[in-house]
Amino acid sequence: MSERQGAATMKGNPLTLVGNEVKAGDKAPDSVLVGSDLSEVRLSSFFGKVLVLSAVPSLDTPVCDTETRRFNEEAARLGHEVKIVTVSMDLPFAQKRWCGAAGVENVVTLSDHRNASFGQDYGILIKGLRLLARAVFVVDKEGVVRYVQLVKEVADEPDYDEVLAEVKKLL
Repeated sequence: MSERQGAATMKGNPLTLVGNEVKAGDKAPDSVLVGSDLSEVRLSSFFGKVLVLSAVPSLDTPVCDTETRRFNEEAARLGHEVKIVTVSMDLPFAQKRWCGAAGVENVVTLSDHRNASFGQDYGILIKGLRLLARAVFVVDKEGVVRYVQLVKEVADEPDYDEVLAEVKKLL
């Protein structure tokens, strides 16, 4: 398992990310995550649509809350050809509670808490913290990663305009 020291920071402090770095042009790893009903969900079940994978440390933090609410609004505008999935280490129960309280209905939330396979498969598992770094992956309908945005400072929001421009190129 590879490690990338300093690939991201938290409040300016360098973090080490564990897993193989996924780049544009790579086949999207078919990680198995946990749905709000505790079922296993394979990322390949979303192939056939343009897929936006938004990885966040925890929905219970202000930046992750803001990001997921923003992607929920965008999902409503993008239509049925696009699926936005937010992945965190939060327990499925916490994700479901958060979505209900936030009124988030257009984004699918999936948990990587069982074995951190998504974090490792996508190279964004924060060593020592067992959280995901903030990152956005855009995957085309054939399951190929077309865009990667690793947000350098975990406390910063992604560049939404850049992500949305990449999504629209695939429609």
